[in-house]
Amino acid sequence: MSKKLAEIRNEYKYQQLTENNVNHNPFLQLKSWMDEAIASQVYEPTAMNMATAGGDGRPSSRIVLLKELSEEGLVFFTNYESKKGKDLFQNPYAAILFFWPELERQTRVEGKVEKISAKESDIYFKSRPTGSQIGANISPQSQVIPSRELLEKKQTEFAKKFDGKEIPRPPHWGGYILVPDKFEFWQGRESRLHDRLQFNLAGGEWKLERLAP
Repeated sequence: MSKKLAEIRNEYKYQQLTENNVNHNPFLQLKSWMDEAIASQVYEPTAMNMATAGGDGRPSSRIVLLKELSEEGLVFFTNYESKKGKDLFQNPYAAILFFWPELERQTRVEGKVEKISAKESDIYFKSRPTGSQIGANISPQSQVIPSRELLEKKQTEFAKKFDGKEIPRPPHWGGYILVPDKFEFWQGRESRLHDRLQFNLAGGEWKLERLAP
């Protein structure tokens, strides 16, 4: 390797996060940071690393895309029979991490995950590009397949079958909402003395605390 991993480091120095400038509604704070990430043209600003754990307690993580943010929660879509879908069936809790390195920021969100209604999933599915609709129907997500050629053959056959027709949402695909009970907002600072502000939901109220970096 041309450079040792231990020698790679960056200094964070552009912004700060304090109890005075954070929005005391964590949903609005997340929305504000999301808007800034989008305006700053951060690559994939809605990408979030989502960690789940099944009945065996073994964690698993992957990148999913946030599709809706409100004070009800964070919405994403996936295959219910995927690894994360099976994990959530056994253990309906997840942890999400947004990382916007260009802004030297992270946001962590934890909470319970529930399926959204079939009607809501139908509405979003119809808004997807045709290729994505086909993919949701023909891909047995997370399962072992013999070859890519088989997947491409199924794609071609499905596209031919539904040429000029409305593509149905498969019953194994739809949306989830993560209902938060914890947020953490992280802003990089010099000398690794980062700002970390945490919101915990207790008794229906959000409690703000500062964490050591």
